[in-house]
Amino acid sequence: MHFTLMFYEGPEDFAARKDPARQEEYLAGWSHYVHALFESGVVVGSAGLDAPETAATLLRRNGEMYVEDGPFSKAKEQIGGFFVIDVPDLETALEWASRGPVNAVEVRGNLPPMKRS
Repeated sequence: MHFTLMFYEGPEDFAARKDPARQEEYLAGWSHYVHALFESGVVVGSAGLDAPETAATLLRRNGEMYVEDGPFSKAKEQIGGFFVIDVPDLETALEWASRGPVNAVEVRGNLPPMKRS
């Protein structure tokens, strides 16, 4: 089964990515985890995401589409990246999620791919 692990990070984490004095320490927290995931062979896909302030959100209101700057959610912590993994069950997905170097990980099962008509 495929599961998506979405890693939430706070403003200080996004800032550390760009700060030369803190970037090495930030990346060190991820390197072992990312290496373990890929070595296990469970990774289907992954990506780190740019900081939330770079986002654009498209919203439909009364049939009209509007673009707003910033993320949809105004929460302090935002999704910093994700992995799609192929594991036998939710318990295994949660075990992989628990090993990540963040305080919050959302785990969701994936729907089957849509078929082209």
